[in-house]
Amino acid sequence: MLRFYSASNGVVNSEKAMYNCLELALAERGEAVYQQELLIVIHTTIGHDFTALLSAAHQRCPQATVVGCTCAGVIGIEGANENMRALGIMVAEAEKKGEFGIAYCDNIRGYNSYQKAREMAETLKAETPGVNMVHILASGIDIAADRALEGVADVFGNEIPVFGGTSSDNMRAISTYQFVNCQILERGAIMIGYADPSLKVEMGVHHGSVPVGRPLTVTRSRANQVFELDGQPAWSLLMEKLSLPENSPPGPCIPVAGLAELLPDEYHQTYDNQHILRVIVKVDEEDKSFYLPVDCSEGTRLWLTQRDENLIFSGLERMIQLLSERIEGQETVAVFHTDCAARGRAMFNKIVKDEIIEKMQSPLMKGRRLPWLGMYGFGEFTKLNGKNLFHNYTTSIYALVRRSTHVKE
Repeated sequence: MLRFYSASNGVVNSEKAMYNCLELALAERGEAVYQQELLIVIHTTIGHDFTALLSAAHQRCPQATVVGCTCAGVIGIEGANENMRALGIMVAEAEKKGEFGIAYCDNIRGYNSYQKAREMAETLKAETPGVNMVHILASGIDIAADRALEGVADVFGNEIPVFGGTSSDNMRAISTYQFVNCQILERGAIMIGYADPSLKVEMGVHHGSVPVGRPLTVTRSRANQVFELDGQPAWSLLMEKLSLPENSPPGPCIPVAGLAELLPDEYHQTYDNQHILRVIVKVDEEDKSFYLPVDCSEGTRLWLTQRDENLIFSGLERMIQLLSERIEGQETVAVFHTDCAARGRAMFNKIVKDEIIEKMQSPLMKGRRLPWLGMYGFGEFTKLNGKNLFHNYTTSIYALVRRSTHVKE
């Protein structure tokens, strides 16, 4: 049976930051826990010395499996921290071998996302046969996340819940990093499999943006690369619509250049919205095409969007209320959380952001110190209406809940 512990801090020295997090997270477990085969999941902003973080984790916990990724900010029990050196961790302690496992790859791209994900899923299933939920941390640059989800489904089936997010940087959309033990990857992906039959995951997801104006039609595309909108170079037309210079880099445009795609009718009520959002984090400067995080076929209609703060707050409250109702009477043992990087300081000041964090944490924590690890990333893997989907610009909450009876699925 898995048990979880978390901590976060803004300690500047990377080695001390890791030691501090481990000591705070495991304060009640005693010295012996550091010698166990733990899983340590790391989220860090890009100012930290990654090598020092990983080295410190292995020095303190020599038997641990250490995985993680960069982000634009961490969210923990202690609140949100978007400083250049912020660190958050979740530690999973297993009662016996085989209750968690990992698989990973390097050089995941849009064109090979399906194959890479399928290979990871095959490895994970072979090495950790009891996996009943999959946690993905992947590169935030040029990934076809929908194809990656297909790769997972072809191995584990459509019913297995998949959650997690794609890594980010400080909103520049230049480089993001992933960690596997002592390795630092730039275009990697990690799958964590949890194999505890007493656990299930309940998810909530919501964004607060609305489409504006008439849609733009994709007139030329290949997989997740969009070359033309309405017959014109895609990025050039988008920048014209936003009254921005044609040579604008994608990173700083993320808060204002979100695109909306119409969802099938059966998702509207569950999502509290008719549209799912797409973020652009990569642009081809030569032909003015851009890459979406999912495949985008010709004929797809895409709307420009704007955020609606009333909808953000009211929708978040409804989402948390529905999530709380689903887990009522059960023990929530940990929460993982992926928030869009644009919902951090790129969109809100500290007071408003802290209010949002309070609205999502308080109903789930209920006054106790519930292990919580969140990040501001570039995208979110979250199940919606029974289907694993990839989202952007959302708050996505993944509550790990202990079943009342231990029944294998």
